[in-house]
Amino acid sequence: MASMIVISVTAVPDHVRGALTRWLLEVTPYLYVGTVSAKVRDELWQAVSNCIGGGVAVLAFPAANEQGFELTTAGEQRRHPVDFDGLTLIAHTTLRDVQEMAKP
Repeated sequence: MASMIVISVTAVPDHVRGALTRWLLEVTPYLYVGTVSAKVRDELWQAVSNCIGGGVAVLAFPAANEQGFELTTAGEQRRHPVDFDGLTLIAHTTLRDVQEMAKP
């Protein structure tokens, strides 16, 4: 069964953007929307996450939960989805937090 997905990317190689446009519409630069099967969604996400390099990507897709969707992220970013009693919230990591985590 096909369902609508949204993929947002930043600083990804052009070939990744090209691959996304084969299946999805680029409604604004780096924001892709479309209706695909779960298999195509998973294959697109694997292609994106394998080539993310220094970029960032977020995938939103329908799910049977309270919010009606799930988020998946790839790349080094300062925002991370966190489960809070069944709800997905976004945790913000500051540069200071990142530097603290990098200390030995």
